[in-house]
Amino acid sequence: MGPIRPLLFATMPPEILEHIAFFASTENSFLGPPHGLIPLLTLNRRIYSALSFSSNPHLYARIFGSKFDFNSAVRRLGRDNLHAGALAEELKRRSILLKRLRSRVDSIFDPSISRHEREDQLNSVLWTSYFMMMENDGKNEVQLREYARIGEWLKEFWFHPDGASQAVSSVREDEWPANHERTSLAMWLLWFTLRPDDYMADEDVFRSATGILKLIALGAHQYPLCYPSWCNFIPTRPSKQVSKVRHYASDISVVAPAPAAPAILAYLTLANKLTVSWEAINYMNPLAPTVTSSVPVRNSAEWDGEWARTLAVADAKIVTGNTLSGAFRPGSLQGVWEGLFTYTEFTAYAALLSGAPPATLQRSLVAQHRQTWKLREYHLLISDEDEDVQPLPPGNPARGYIPLGTQVHEGPHTLELTAAGSNEPLVYQSWSNLQKSGVPIKGRVKDVFITGEGHSAWGQFNLVGRVRPSDGFLSLSKEYVDGDRGRWLYRGYMVGDANGNLSGRWRDTLTLPEVAGYEGCFVMSRRR
Repeated sequence: MGPIRPLLFATMPPEILEHIAFFASTENSFLGPPHGLIPLLTLNRRIYSALSFSSNPHLYARIFGSKFDFNSAVRRLGRDNLHAGALAEELKRRSILLKRLRSRVDSIFDPSISRHEREDQLNSVLWTSYFMMMENDGKNEVQLREYARIGEWLKEFWFHPDGASQAVSSVREDEWPANHERTSLAMWLLWFTLRPDDYMADEDVFRSATGILKLIALGAHQYPLCYPSWCNFIPTRPSKQVSKVRHYASDISVVAPAPAAPAILAYLTLANKLTVSWEAINYMNPLAPTVTSSVPVRNSAEWDGEWARTLAVADAKIVTGNTLSGAFRPGSLQGVWEGLFTYTEFTAYAALLSGAPPATLQRSLVAQHRQTWKLREYHLLISDEDEDVQPLPPGNPARGYIPLGTQVHEGPHTLELTAAGSNEPLVYQSWSNLQKSGVPIKGRVKDVFITGEGHSAWGQFNLVGRVRPSDGFLSLSKEYVDGDRGRWLYRGYMVGDANGNLSGRWRDTLTLPEVAGYEGCFVMSRRR
């Protein structure tokens, strides 16, 4: 823009002023807050009155739409909740966020700020950033990466000796990094924005990153895989960690998803970028293929399940219900999966369960083995004639939630499950057959059962389990065919959708579910 002439602007109609203001806010730079609006607002009282935040929310809503994605917000929240005032409020919130991230205000621990103030600031920064990535269709990620430089912010937050997460300082004092809401949100953001090559140039940063990620990925006794506990197929109440967070112009109840799934993905991604000269970090070969990264995904539909889970776990009606929520998309597990599972030395892990410090896990060897799964989905559908149909009751969580004594008969298109003491089987329909027949299933799925088989260096195995309806938590019992490898339990989440990964942990099935047992982690990606 050229020099501003106050007399010329003094007689302009308001709608012309608004067009000029929008142009000034968006034309010179897409990135960052609308700085170009400031000279106009300071010109005179009339112009300020016409263009101020309080008097002209429609202007700020237009600016928001030019700089940020919100189609997914319309889809998830409804257009009525995204009026001009809501978009204007969100523009203000995100402008503050981008400036704070860019200036690194919160990434380094500042003891001069009170604990309460520091936590409030971080909660706001992390929740807003998390929502932006949940709604990313391209614009949000560019704002966070290129203007706010969130990758550098997260690197400092997590892995700097004085980072605000205090993860490095905690480990130096032989303490486990704190597990709280901020841990979860910052770990998910790390995975959403991870570019492995950014960590490869500096060996010290790489060691710090893999060391901290290893603790959260493998420290199952410290960092949960899910909320509420995996021990409950139908929880009796929502997670205790429900928060009220401002999003657009509404206060919504949410639960930050547990940190384990993204930590596992990030840890194994970086671990498999090791060069030959760095193998002293104690990883056993063979290295498996690098995990499919979430970085190229610029489609908010990829995160519809994560968004639904963030809200569902806070909703008592959904958590304690037994009908599938939007956290799981039927058919998303069907097919062939390839990936790896890891394990640590049993004696070292036993020491951890007895109270050993985190350094014990950081020094432990981690072995990796490739594995392949072929999974089949079966669904119990609610019919128009029998809306009260009840699924198979919850069973032992250490056996994939399958009740003891259940008879399983798998046919070409159906799965018949007969509970102990019953003569009437429940008939589950195969996903592949439902797809061929074109039967509508939206809102009709009552229960999801999984069967399959696979193989690894340890031999061939069978898989059977269920999906927890409230949050899409997958639990599979893995039993080797030859019988001398025992039975193991694999639990985790689908992280993402079309480009997603299965991420979680396995554990032994001899330990009672309520007791910490021997665990490792796994990641699986769809065969391309």
